[in-house]
Parts: sequence; structure tokens; C-alpha cells
Amino acid sequence: MARIRPLQPDDVGPEAREVFARFERERGAIPNMFRTMALRPEIMRTAAEHMRAIFSTGTVDTRLKEMLAVRVSQINDCHY
Repeated sequence: MARIRPLQPDDVGPEAREVFARFERERGAIPNMFRTMALRPEIMRTAAEHMRAIFSTGTVDTRLKEMLAVRVSQINDCHY
């Protein structure tokens, strides 16, 4: 159970709402990590840009990067 309540799109300000909308368009969902970081929109925005840079640059295929992220989450017993 989360100690900090992840925010819903209706609970956030315009800056966070824009990042949420981009996640919805690009990934079909807003990751819980970013729903929680929305309490500090400036941190959430920076983290989202870092994530975008990781998945959109380099020579490793995006699908493989996604699969690696899912596998690491499984290994670390993440529940989302």
C-alpha cells in the first residue's frame, strides 16, 4: 500500500495535467510513480523528460527497453 496517495488527473494543476495528458497519449496510462511525483510538478516534469530521453535515444530498440523495465520491476517485486 502506498504511503503517499498518488494523485488523479482532476487533483493536479495545469503543469502536471499537461504531463499526465502526454502519458495518456503516448503510453495509454499514467504511471503511479508520476501520479505520486505530481505532488511536486517541477520534479515530475524533470523525471518525465529524463524518461523520455532514455526511451527515445540510443541504439537499443524501444521495445527492448520497455521489456527490460518490466523485467527489472518484476525482479524487484514491484506491484504495478
